[in-house]
Amino acid sequence: MSIFHTEATRREAVAARDRAADGAFVYAVTTTGVYCRPSCPARRAKPEHLRFFADPAAAARAGFRPCRRCRPDEPTASRHAAAIEAACRLIEAAETPPDLGAIAARAGLSRFHFHRVFKAATGLTPKAYAAGWRAKRVRAALAAGASVTEAIYDAGFGTSSRFYAEASRRLGMAPRAWRGGGAGARLRFALCATSLGAILVAASEQGIAAIELGDEREALLADFQARFPEAELIGGDADFARLVARVVALVEHPERAADLPLDIRGTAFQERVWRALQAIPPGMTVSYAALAERIGAKGAARAVAGACAANPLAVAIPCHRVVRSDGALSGYAWGVGRKRALLAREAAAKNKP
Repeated sequence: MSIFHTEATRREAVAARDRAADGAFVYAVTTTGVYCRPSCPARRAKPEHLRFFADPAAAARAGFRPCRRCRPDEPTASRHAAAIEAACRLIEAAETPPDLGAIAARAGLSRFHFHRVFKAATGLTPKAYAAGWRAKRVRAALAAGASVTEAIYDAGFGTSSRFYAEASRRLGMAPRAWRGGGAGARLRFALCATSLGAILVAASEQGIAAIELGDEREALLADFQARFPEAELIGGDADFARLVARVVALVEHPERAADLPLDIRGTAFQERVWRALQAIPPGMTVSYAALAERIGAKGAARAVAGACAANPLAVAIPCHRVVRSDGALSGYAWGVGRKRALLAREAAAKNKP
């Protein structure tokens, strides 16, 4: 039985605006004809004007209408989802990162509760989400030919030092290098063969930035050079050769755990999807719709599919473990045949006695 089954405990919960009581009961105010959640931030009514009901339906039958502020007739999860969606749009539209307290207030939640709900829904803290969005603005501005100074202000950075500290990590190289097609950047790379065809492995100073599979080495290299035409592409040393060998081993045995240093760069949503992909155990598959639900983005199966398609790290971020809702294999950036082969290898390893 709920601890809020007596009138006394319910009055205490309403007086304290206790969120733990949400869902246990609703209360109505006889002077306004409105019923609310226990945590409703509306002005407190006098105790003698309160009535308590087990659920919204009971309050509605008694002639009360739902509060427009706390929306007690809506499931808590959907109400939170709408609030977080609005918060994301607010962060994205803001010229500078908005204050967390202000966003929480707009969502009708306390600062602490908003932080927890936001992270549960997006997989990121509000600060990390804002950082990811600013990084996206940096990439877009530099790709459009903006100067680094323009990118600083367009992305909402207050100081150049903060811009360089964050942008360099997100881009994997200095901003001027990114704008210049990688000018001045040093990217180690290697091309070799696997049982699934050719593979290109490239790394920045932060870690492996690309794992590409294909039929021909020349095509893989041409695509990579087109992405960073001005970068200094250098062969790897002995340490890099060992790292490449670990990547090749992962392709041959995708069921094995791979503790590889990765330089992951994407939008906040893409990185959220990619982290969820890394949590799928070898030998298991999920649908795009199910993966969307796992990251708190129910109904965003197409967006999840787009994030999978944008994954630059084959096998290390196992987007091959995502299938259509009917179990069929859908598109794979490196070929459906390779996707089928990787899944078959994982299944065979899983079924070994």
